[in-house]
Amino acid sequence: MDDRTLIAESLRGNSAAFGQLVRHYQDRLYSTVYRIVHSADDAQDVVQEAFLHAFQSLDSFKGDSQFFTWLCRIAMNSAISLRRKKRIVVPIEASSPDGMGIDPADPSESADPGYEMARAEQGRRIHRALGQLSNEHRAVLVMKDMEDMKYEEMAELLGVPIGTIRSRLHRARLELRAILQETDPD
Repeated sequence: MDDRTLIAESLRGNSAAFGQLVRHYQDRLYSTVYRIVHSADDAQDVVQEAFLHAFQSLDSFKGDSQFFTWLCRIAMNSAISLRRKKRIVVPIEASSPDGMGIDPADPSESADPGYEMARAEQGRRIHRALGQLSNEHRAVLVMKDMEDMKYEEMAELLGVPIGTIRSRLHRARLELRAILQETDPD
């Protein structure tokens, strides 16, 4: 069944239909949220909260956008609120929540014994630098450069015009580059 059918069934009281939506989107949503909050436990809490809020507010979903876009907006707002509440630096790991590297390794490069170590250090530097960005800048960088979202989808998720997304993304990349240059060991 497609999302619209599952939503309609959920609104009729079929909890199994909403369960299918959860199963379909939970991993993708978790991955997005994890990159914002940098904590597996916090990401799980935010995702659970987002699904609960979505279930309770499902009748307000108008269908103007995709369900995942609407759900992601709920989760992103919750993740950013959580980061604001905590206001502490969370240790950042160089790997994704599933234990895989940030990007799949190129087998030809991985033959070099120092390659994986250098790659892991580069990942740690990038994640530390991301942690120094404002919530707004971190969010647009994660959505565009890590989640490969379209500008339109980002604008809808964050509730701002596309021009604002482009401006934030440009400033975020400049700020990230400056932070990385300041901390460059070479």
